[in-house]
Amino acid sequence: MKKLNFYVIVLHIFLYTKASSQEKKIYKIHTVAFYNLENFFDPIDDPTKFDEASPIMELNVNREEIYKKKVKNMARVLADIGKEDTNNAPAIIGVCEVENREVLEAIVNDTLLRDKDYGIVHYHSPDARGIDVALLYQKKLFTPISTSTHELKIFDDQTRKRVYTRDQLLVSGELEGDLIHLIVNHWPSRSGGEARSRPKRVAAAKLTKHLVDSLQSIDPYAKVFVMGDLNDDPTNESIKKVLKTEKSKDKVGLKGIYNPYENYFKDGLGTTAYRDAWSLFDQIMFTKPLLEKDYSSFRFYKSGIYNKNYLIQKAGAYKGYPKRSWSYGGFTDGYSDHFPVYVYLVREVSN
Repeated sequence: MKKLNFYVIVLHIFLYTKASSQEKKIYKIHTVAFYNLENFFDPIDDPTKFDEASPIMELNVNREEIYKKKVKNMARVLADIGKEDTNNAPAIIGVCEVENREVLEAIVNDTLLRDKDYGIVHYHSPDARGIDVALLYQKKLFTPISTSTHELKIFDDQTRKRVYTRDQLLVSGELEGDLIHLIVNHWPSRSGGEARSRPKRVAAAKLTKHLVDSLQSIDPYAKVFVMGDLNDDPTNESIKKVLKTEKSKDKVGLKGIYNPYENYFKDGLGTTAYRDAWSLFDQIMFTKPLLEKDYSSFRFYKSGIYNKNYLIQKAGAYKGYPKRSWSYGGFTDGYSDHFPVYVYLVREVSN
């Protein structure tokens, strides 16, 4: 068979007709991904933020060299996600735990990604650690129409003082002519314990739900993606009760949200590990229109956790965990303490 263009694949779609016929169709395929880049700071002290507590700033020597290795490692993972199926890096990538736009520019200008010509959507947020969320996109595939950042106001349950955390990023744009909306998140951590910190993530989920509702009030058929490191599993209150996600495609209502990662979680899979227990904090979920069977526009094909062998720690206390970048006060030449997640979108190619 003649080799197809990098974003075109052949899928066998079974059409259940009276004749039980089978047709072979050709589809474009794109990857939408999310990755927690694990404390991705530059080696320069910024007096306006608390970056001196970041792992790289705690090093006494070789900061610049280690920074370059971290950039290269992050670029390698982003270039690889989905490549084996699409022969391309992701069309769109949500990221978190980045210090500033400069570290993102370093990644997209790395030799592994430079030819993809990624654009960047980034806003500084008031997070106490100095970390933000952002969106990367291949300019030839995705065109942003509007971008906005949305502040999450939460307070400590004991002192009632403001807790400064990450804003939520909303980007609306066209993926090869199809209008989609992406909300990139990094919800509050479980510091202080899951139960005590739970209200903060519930508040974050309410903000995300408000953004989804606002988009659906304008267009009930809006294609909306919610992605991020949510610091909650797919079955937790913030996701099941606030976002009201469904694990079954058949149960998703008109304005409902489908979360394919709930089934992964029930199967014992995760994206990050702690004390020999897996959590599936990194997720991509989306609204019902992406589940429709009319492939004249982009629809959901499948999801996954990108946990390739090179991303897994082979020995030591963290054997079997994601191969993290920072451990015991030093750089490990690893990647992240989280695995990336991704979904494939497909659209039928007209003859």
